Amino acid sequence: MSAGKFIALEGGEGAGKSTQARLLAAALQQRGIDAVLTREPGGTPGAEAIRALLLANEGDGWHPRAEALLFAAARSDHVERLIAPSLRQGRWVICDRFLDSSRAYQGGGGGLDDRELRQLHQIGSRGLLPDLTLLITVTPQIAAARLALRDEGRGDRIGSQPAEYHARVASAFMHFAQQEPDRFLAVDGDDTAEVTHNNVMRAVERIL
Repeated sequence: MSAGKFIALEGGEGAGKSTQARLLAAALQQRGIDAVLTREPGGTPGAEAIRALLLANEGDGWHPRAEALLFAAARSDHVERLIAPSLRQGRWVICDRFLDSSRAYQGGGGGLDDRELRQLHQIGSRGLLPDLTLLITVTPQIAAARLALRDEGRGDRIGSQPAEYHARVASAFMHFAQQEPDRFLAVDGDDTAEVTHNNVMRAVERIL
């Protein structure tokens, strides 16, 4: 049995990653590909418990280093209990966020060293990387409009960070895509969900 493929969807707040992850998993199932849909932080009971801690909009929040450690711990459990076993079984894994979100948010947004974040990932998740990372890009105006509609002014702790923070995150994502063109593909997410899905499927053709 051949190993499955691992696809991560990345991008800033309001990019539509969750919607596109669901549409992609459904499209693969229609093609007869056994696809597992999951998310980060989360995907396993332990990782979901850490997610609740990370996203709670209470108190002063987490220091970036503590935040990075929590994300790495959640990802480690996710990889060991769900992602790696699924790939060994020949299933495809579609993940809403993975390592590059930690690199963009705790690194680009929070100022942590990218090498240290990669080292945490090596320790916790044996350095596992997706076969393909789809970076869904949207303009700030469209992202803001989507967030206002989705959250009704009640964003989680990370989504509620100031615009300057999210600009640094977006810049970090683009930098990663430029650094690793063999793993990343940027997909324009400004249009409707259906149009963006078609763009996603064209991108995925490279590993089908």
